[in-house]
Amino acid sequence: MTGAKMVVQALKDQGVDVVFGYPGGAVLPIYDELFQQNDIRHILVRHEQGAVHAAEGYARSTGKVGVALVTSGPGATNAVTGLTDALMDSIPIIVLTGQVPTFMIGSDAFQEADTVGITRACTKHNWLVKDTDRLAETIHEAFHVSRAGRPGPVLVDIPKDVQFATGDYTEPTKGPRSHYAPRLKGDIETITALVEAMETAERPIFYTGGGVINSGAAASQLLRELVEATGFPITSTLMGLGAYPASGDKWLGMLGMHGLYEANMAMHDCDLMINIGARFDDRITGRIDAFSPDSVKAHIDIDPSSINKVIHVDLPIVGDVAHVLEDMLKVWKSRGRKSDKAALGRWWSKIAEWQKVSCLSYRQEGKVIRPQYALERLEALTKGHDRYICTEVGQHQMWAAQYLGFEAPNRWMTSGGLGTMGYGFPASIGTQVAHPDALVINVAGEASWLMNMQEMGTAVQYRLPVKQFILNNERLGMVRQWQELLHGERYSQSWSEALPDFVKLAEAFGAKGIQCADPDSLDDAIMEMLDHDGPVIFDCLVEKHENCFPMIPSGKAHNEMLLGEAETQGVIDAKGSVLV
Repeated sequence: MTGAKMVVQALKDQGVDVVFGYPGGAVLPIYDELFQQNDIRHILVRHEQGAVHAAEGYARSTGKVGVALVTSGPGATNAVTGLTDALMDSIPIIVLTGQVPTFMIGSDAFQEADTVGITRACTKHNWLVKDTDRLAETIHEAFHVSRAGRPGPVLVDIPKDVQFATGDYTEPTKGPRSHYAPRLKGDIETITALVEAMETAERPIFYTGGGVINSGAAASQLLRELVEATGFPITSTLMGLGAYPASGDKWLGMLGMHGLYEANMAMHDCDLMINIGARFDDRITGRIDAFSPDSVKAHIDIDPSSINKVIHVDLPIVGDVAHVLEDMLKVWKSRGRKSDKAALGRWWSKIAEWQKVSCLSYRQEGKVIRPQYALERLEALTKGHDRYICTEVGQHQMWAAQYLGFEAPNRWMTSGGLGTMGYGFPASIGTQVAHPDALVINVAGEASWLMNMQEMGTAVQYRLPVKQFILNNERLGMVRQWQELLHGERYSQSWSEALPDFVKLAEAFGAKGIQCADPDSLDDAIMEMLDHDGPVIFDCLVEKHENCFPMIPSGKAHNEMLLGEAETQGVIDAKGSVLV
């Protein structure tokens, strides 16, 4: 069959049901094959960056590999941001790019770019396929590499003449076995040593990350069983929210730069830290030499390169989270389910003291909506729905993580490592395509949302009822906050004087627009958004100069947090000691 037909057949054999893409000259043979079949749905985005973020949203919300298809040259370079975002956050996606014919490569042909060279640093692996007979097996291997081990983005670059040429198709099971075989089972001796440390720990904590979610539903379930069996407190990174339910009685909330006071203080004072599927990124650790200084540290990760990369650990365990947690539970039970219950009781008493700070408290007064209140009301009015939340990047993202509760994995799509403004809207489109009957909300800031606003055309064309909940403070909120706190209130270029009327913008696209500026009308406006059966842009006008607290200033330790209103109300002293 032709190379173009091989691409489509390989996608079918890998179980792909949707592709996000944008056509161009170098991929027209593949688009022609897509036109002649009905098994794979194609979603026409408005920008290639949108295609990759949509594939990310699809992948993150389903656990399957997301697929994007773009043309050569600018099509491929426009995909770079999405590829890097997926690499940082370990999201399994495949980007298929067109390339100029093989005999023209290197001649500066029209819409030629060195796609493999450009994307080598922002993919888990990439391929340039010059032989049609190798095309199908390469795509099959790409799926394996993307989803196996630590998931991530891969790219397959396909010259146009390879798409036209004919060759022999390779079935997924008949191709050569990939040499890539990540280790799944952890070392049982180290696991046993970890369990022994758990038995005697006086101030333990589970520190979990996106690796738990990437490991599948079984990993989240095993994590919950382990937490309940041990009675240990648990916290999570931004990417790990939902692996353990926010309503769970052992839950301390998110930790890190904008994490909760109790989570960060527990992290700082613990004597046993068990890192499960997180990578010790700088937004979590703060100042490395002051990070959890007196703890024994264990790290469970399927990626060997993450072990001791940032923080030296005492008990390194390389393996898949689900497999390691299963073995931990077996060893824990076989040794009699022991723990220092008296010390654990004192530890929980200390945590309860930190929780009294109520670090997320605020006052909703007057006629201006505070962003925290907007998200509290969104949480209350959507809690019972089959709900998926995406975000853009900035203050609104942190408030969403603080005030929205996630009871299950794969319900929270956000850009963590790269911090990509413009991620949330296309990610919400990919999520809605994957879950057509669910409520999908993108919590956004007006500045982030405008970066990929053109995808409103995609939402309307495919009748995707995504809700764009924009906290509009007419500022680059996080930039403005840092300028206030760290740069002498010199607000350099952190606002726009030419924002659109979002209601009119929605109507121009053929969608519904809602604006709300009055806290007394907020509930009714949110219900109007939820009751509408199509895409909505909700313009929520909020306090313009609200800061996002708690906050660990850059270069500070976990016990040196700024708490905003908790400090001004005299709940804690200058050293962080609780006064109530």
